[in-house]
Amino acid sequence: MRLGSGTFAACCVVIEVLGVALFLRGFFPAPVCSFSGTEHQTESPAPEPSAGAISNWTKLPPPLFSKVVIMLIDALRDDFVFGSKGVKFMPYTTYLVEKGSSHSFVAEAKPPTVTMPRIKALMTGSLPGFIDVVRNLNSPTLLEDNVITRAKAAGKRIIFYGDETWVKLFPKHFVEYDGTTSFFVSDYTEVDDNVTRHLDKVLKRRDWDVLILHYLGLDHIGHTSGPSSPLIGRKLSEMDSVLMKIHTSLLSEERETLLPNLLVLCGDHGMSEAGGHGASSVEEVNTAMILISSAFERKPGDVRRPKYIQQTDLAATLSIGLGLPIPKSSIGNLIFPVVEGKPMREQLRFLHLNTVQLSKLLQENVPSYKKEPGFEQFKVSERLHGNWVRLYLEENSSEVLSNLGSKVRRQYLDALRALSLSLSRQAAQYDVYSMAVGTVLVLEVLALLLLSGPRALSGKAELDVPLPSPAFSLLCYLLPLGLAALHVTVCTSAGGTCYLCSLPWLTAGGVMVLISTLLCAVLSALTGMFAGGKRLSKNPPQCNSRSSELDLLILLGTVGHTLSLGASSFIEEEPQTWYFLVNTLCLALCHEIYRNCFLGDDCAPQRCPHAGEDFDGVAAAPQGKSPGPDVWELDRASRHPSPLGVLRGPERWMVLASPWLILTCCRLLRSLNQTGVQWAHRPDLGHWLTSPDHKVELSVLAAVSLIMIFVLVQKRCSLASKVAMAFGLLGIYCYRVAIGNLLFPWQQNNKDISKGITEARFVYVFVLGILFTGTKGLLKSQITADDFTVKTVGLWEIYSGLVLLAALLLRPHNLPVLALSLVIQTIMTQFVWRPLRHNAAEVTVMHYWFGQAFFYFQGP
Repeated sequence: MRLGSGTFAACCVVIEVLGVALFLRGFFPAPVCSFSGTEHQTESPAPEPSAGAISNWTKLPPPLFSKVVIMLIDALRDDFVFGSKGVKFMPYTTYLVEKGSSHSFVAEAKPPTVTMPRIKALMTGSLPGFIDVVRNLNSPTLLEDNVITRAKAAGKRIIFYGDETWVKLFPKHFVEYDGTTSFFVSDYTEVDDNVTRHLDKVLKRRDWDVLILHYLGLDHIGHTSGPSSPLIGRKLSEMDSVLMKIHTSLLSEERETLLPNLLVLCGDHGMSEAGGHGASSVEEVNTAMILISSAFERKPGDVRRPKYIQQTDLAATLSIGLGLPIPKSSIGNLIFPVVEGKPMREQLRFLHLNTVQLSKLLQENVPSYKKEPGFEQFKVSERLHGNWVRLYLEENSSEVLSNLGSKVRRQYLDALRALSLSLSRQAAQYDVYSMAVGTVLVLEVLALLLLSGPRALSGKAELDVPLPSPAFSLLCYLLPLGLAALHVTVCTSAGGTCYLCSLPWLTAGGVMVLISTLLCAVLSALTGMFAGGKRLSKNPPQCNSRSSELDLLILLGTVGHTLSLGASSFIEEEPQTWYFLVNTLCLALCHEIYRNCFLGDDCAPQRCPHAGEDFDGVAAAPQGKSPGPDVWELDRASRHPSPLGVLRGPERWMVLASPWLILTCCRLLRSLNQTGVQWAHRPDLGHWLTSPDHKVELSVLAAVSLIMIFVLVQKRCSLASKVAMAFGLLGIYCYRVAIGNLLFPWQQNNKDISKGITEARFVYVFVLGILFTGTKGLLKSQITADDFTVKTVGLWEIYSGLVLLAALLLRPHNLPVLALSLVIQTIMTQFVWRPLRHNAAEVTVMHYWFGQAFFYFQGP
């Protein structure tokens, strides 16, 4: 049976999409959520349990606080407040933590540690998934039950100033708001001034119940300069003064109200040692959270050290504090120190409401919820609570009532921890069966492409699918039955938690038939390949390709990296995979060079005119044109390539040393930035360079790197582009000096730190100028059919403009990465790819491998 290559490719794409979709459905499990939604917000709360007695407490408890102010500082990791920096730069906050009326906590944020998922976790109490990383760029309206929606429905007046992500998540929820964009990460002054400028006016007013402030400046400093920047201390001092202003105003207002106010200082996520966030390192997940209120009076000698809680606990605590129902999808616990000073009956009532909400959520998401230890503890707690209420209503004030109340409280707290743990485990539970089926589909299609691709892409553009023998056909008929039996076994033992098990039997059966059909096709292709191999063995070829070993390495390395992405540990340590592949590639090139130089090459490959002649960006001039001397020399070398064995002098030694030079450069760059989850926390050269004590060394290294970039890039540019490149690189250095990263030689210390906007615009002008010059040359060569040299220079100028843009965007200590990447590219071009005459496919894959390695050389 013959199948057209277009039909074959279309079928492979459709099946690949199906396999990837199944894998992603298992890899990103369905979130733990309440299926009742938010439309039942008026439903009655759970009544107070009572054993035989009639309790009159069937409504929600009244609010604990009159007003709530949430001051969220983006990227406020715990040691910025509780460490040495907090003591030095935040004295007022440190006083509140150590001696004031406050409770301090280290709140753990679950990955992904980016802003939008963390806001959702704070306000809903749920665990957002990694799919929210994509939505972080364009946050949709939050439809999940949350504190903001509950507060608005209860008539609370909410005011917001800060990151516009809140406005996108909660549209029409705020009576007044002013959103600031987080796109301009170099702005760490105005983005916070636009929030603080409203404070004097809004703190004097009495027409609001909840005030939310989201400051972005600290996060922007981390992205641009890292956590060791001197700008961090200044920003922390600024935030400390803002906190003092808010707290003082709230205290003065409490004299006229019956209830105390609550001030919450917290961060959405932390900050890594490189200044970023998003992963799961300790610096990124541990954030500071301080609850400040006059209700938390501290007795003399009462030392309150920061306790560890989950970030999702804030939603339940705010709901109780504002007298609101807890969001239905919340998996957080009530932060008990907030209600610790209340009477025993109120404490038990708050804990009961929290456990009831968590138990309902457990019942909706875990089929075997009755076997969960948290649910059993909840039932025991509720029964003991009923006994306590009965004794309380009988006005029994004996010691038995007090002891029983303490026991019920402990039981409730244990039940809350167990229920929250069960729900957290459910939210992170992978659907292994769906992942396995999706992986099998993808691997079968890949195997079929590798086995049948050469024939499908041949000149006839068709694929010959051989018909199997009767015995082989019987095996293919029995295979779906075996897979169906396996499906039944898995679904029976899984208890309905697998996505495939929830599909109709006809759909699941179709998937099993598809898997068996693909497997039979792969086996049929293998049979045909082995049969063809036996025929070829009778007439062996005269010689083997000298690049067969390198081609095998490239194939195995690419396929191996693809397969490694199926394991989370390999994904976390992907940089190590690329470092290994690049080093292995260098050793393979070294072996090939030495073999050709010293042993000769008896079977030289046929030269590919598309890859060998014009590889370095310069080709022979068209007929009728007179090429320049450089073009003529390169063209002559390409037409008559010399074998490596006849090379003499410095060129021969450079060819022999080139793999070792590349290996040395790669090893130096690996020491610049630690990468991967297991290694990122270790000290490296980048941390040493970015510390304030080594600014002189960083300045020298950056200057040398910029000079190397100019020397390597300008050689084929026009005179105007060379001048623009020189001034552009000088502008990059001035920009880094302006923002405090580098120093001029005549400076001892740069205290006059500016935003560097003028210098950056200066560089962008030269980038656009070089790109315009290169584009004009390309268009001119296409329209007028001018000398081919014009087209080559135009391409090189566009390339140099992009290099200048990359130098501007890279962090200063990563400028050697760009410089050495250009060095390696030059070495590979002059002394590896051209002498060995690699084809275009090999050069493309090598470019990709080195590109991936250099991406990770930049650090996290």
